[in-house]
Amino acid sequence: MKRISKIILGVAIAGSLIGGGVWYAKQRAAQNPETRYKLASVEKGDVTQTVSANGTLNPVVLVSVGTQVSGTVKKLYVDFNDTVKKGQPLLELDDALVSATERQSAASVANAQATLELAQVNEVRIRQLLAQEYVSKQEYDQSRQALKSAQAQLALARAQNERDRANLNFTVIRSPVDGVVVDRVVDLGQTVAASFQTPVLIKIAQDLSEMRIDTSFAEADIGLIREGQKARFTVDAFPNRSFIGDVQQIRLNPTNQQNVVTYNVRINVANPELVLLPGMTAYVNIAVQKRDDVLLVPNAALRFKPADAADKKPENGQKVQAVAGAPAPAAAPEGGGTRGPRGAGAGKGKKRDGQSGTVHVLQDGEIKPVSVQLGITDNRNTEIVGGDLKAGDRIVTGENSNGVKPPSSVGMRMF
Repeated sequence: MKRISKIILGVAIAGSLIGGGVWYAKQRAAQNPETRYKLASVEKGDVTQTVSANGTLNPVVLVSVGTQVSGTVKKLYVDFNDTVKKGQPLLELDDALVSATERQSAASVANAQATLELAQVNEVRIRQLLAQEYVSKQEYDQSRQALKSAQAQLALARAQNERDRANLNFTVIRSPVDGVVVDRVVDLGQTVAASFQTPVLIKIAQDLSEMRIDTSFAEADIGLIREGQKARFTVDAFPNRSFIGDVQQIRLNPTNQQNVVTYNVRINVANPELVLLPGMTAYVNIAVQKRDDVLLVPNAALRFKPADAADKKPENGQKVQAVAGAPAPAAAPEGGGTRGPRGAGAGKGKKRDGQSGTVHVLQDGEIKPVSVQLGITDNRNTEIVGGDLKAGDRIVTGENSNGVKPPSSVGMRMF
């Protein structure tokens, strides 16, 4: 029995030693920076900073056709997507009431004309009698006044008749421009009422080969945008295709929503293939700054912070927490480059260029924090404008999630 117990004890001790050796080897492997961290090399290249926003595609000229008279829609001559010419009838209203009013005013013109002719004859007759002193001067003045009144009544009747004829012509709604019908609001038999506000019946886009994008940029970005800059955008209908436009106008009227100030930027877009349709959402990117052949580091390296960073100091003597814990650069987050409007106070007191950051460099088998000055960014890489960093340096961009934890400060207890 004693011999068996000794054998079991020996096997247990050997197993413990083997397990401890394996554990120690894994911990040594975890301590190796090549295994523990994700590394990348500092390289030179080109970087372009963009500002982004969403907008809506609209026709350059969109005419809302209304009516100046009330009535029931009797005929419809056009429908959606129809091409129309200037002066072409679009729809026709029932003209029964307007036509009756026009005939009534025409009769008033005839009556006023007869009254004028009688007044003219009376004026001639009274003038002849006055010359022979058969009537008084007062009677002659009264005949002159009746003549002038008849002339005024005729002019009034004619004006009313012209107005009624114009209203009769307005019962046929005609296209004011050449274009394409993009919207039809009324249907056959519908009654429209022209009151204080002219109702919209049909919308016509004058030329869909030229479009515009109306978009809003945050006040933090508007200072970098200039008229004439190139803008690239995509639409959901063609996700793999990029379109190009030009900044036409930066409107000075700000919009303030929940303390977020934005400015409308209008972008001209050529649409010769007519693939861009009104109302599409455009995801716009405008290149505002570009640097060629500069030192670049991934943004992930600027965000990386080791667990023991509080005990380490960068090469300029500052604490790592004071730099690495600061907010990332203006466009440091990874992603597609779309940056929404900023809240009140966002980015105050900070500049896009000249910000400081910290990267961790692999030197002599250890990672060391190095302070750098940051330039522009394209949301994936950031320009380095200052600091002890050079091309070819290997920097840490993250920590490998291989399940191996760093070594513990507490030693392993055997038994």
